[in-house]
Amino acid sequence: MRKYDYLIVGAGLFGAVFAYRAKKAGKKCLVIDKRSHLGGNIYCENIEGINVHKYGAHIFHTSNKEVWDFVNSIVEFNRYTNSPVANYKGKLYNLPFNMNTFSQMWGVRTPDEAKAKIEEQRAEVAAMLKKQGVAEPRNLEEQAKMLIGTDIYKCLIEGYTEKQWGRKCNELPAFIIKRLPVRFVFDNNYFNDKYQGIPIGGYNKLIEGLLDGVETQTGVDFFASRAEFESMAEKIVFTGKIDEFYDYQFGKLEYRTVRFENEIIDTPNYQGNAVVNYTEAEIPYTRVIEHKHFEMFGEEVYQTPKTVVSREYSTEWKDGMEPYYPVNDDKNTQTYLKYQSLAKEQKNVIFGGRLAEYKYYDMDDIVEIALSVQI
Repeated sequence: MRKYDYLIVGAGLFGAVFAYRAKKAGKKCLVIDKRSHLGGNIYCENIEGINVHKYGAHIFHTSNKEVWDFVNSIVEFNRYTNSPVANYKGKLYNLPFNMNTFSQMWGVRTPDEAKAKIEEQRAEVAAMLKKQGVAEPRNLEEQAKMLIGTDIYKCLIEGYTEKQWGRKCNELPAFIIKRLPVRFVFDNNYFNDKYQGIPIGGYNKLIEGLLDGVETQTGVDFFASRAEFESMAEKIVFTGKIDEFYDYQFGKLEYRTVRFENEIIDTPNYQGNAVVNYTEAEIPYTRVIEHKHFEMFGEEVYQTPKTVVSREYSTEWKDGMEPYYPVNDDKNTQTYLKYQSLAKEQKNVIFGGRLAEYKYYDMDDIVEIALSVQI
């Protein structure tokens, strides 16, 4: 008899939701994580009384009522609404692209005026491509201009995207931008989902609730004692890198990663918004996050005399860095499919999450999948 029903490798959202369900089903679980804390990338550090999203801003949003009800059964969520702002050479624009954006960009006042301006610019781009004998956009630059026109592309897409991907937009595939959210209303709510918010008290409260009563170990490397760990449980739930699980036999998968610079600022309100994107190429970081705005509203912002901001820098991933975003090109896709074929044959291992499935997931997707996995 093995000691545990499940060994769960990784204490992020997928692993925590699975562990919660398994415990409810009467299963005995051990959750391990190589980091010094639980929670994976949604872990928060409390600095100056502010919950700082250590691995980047995480905003929970979903239209799935079952998922929303589930997470709220663990901890109540607040009313945070994601309304980012773009800073281009000192000028501020509302996101997503909406009537506020168009008014700030062109001075238009009505949806018809905004539509006419966009159509005018799209027609110019289409005519230029036709003159060159181009039937379909060949790259991200041409695709974006065909969707939204030249002005918004130049100010709000080009520099930001090139910083994110570390490549020129005309070197990136067109499919990266299949569509762009365009709204002809004065509404700065970034997401279309019915529900959104942040756990009251921070994401650590969510993880603590999910893992309450579950045995956990942090600062533990599964691969350093793999044989021992595998002998402990009937099944393994693996949420780490799938290529590492198979000892990189088909080669290493590639990622983009993010580096953060945190600063404590001696003011209660630095930028007036949780998220400000810096879209010009000359500024090296992609955005600045002011964490207190995720959980403090109105006069609450001034109840703590200081604030904490994080500047985000997108870069190529190398060994030793945290892997964030899969690189969805043909080479990496084909490599992943080889690993996936091995995973399908691995009857005693459940692979789940963005690293194990080499796929970018929003948090609600992770919860939905973890809720559906057979225990």
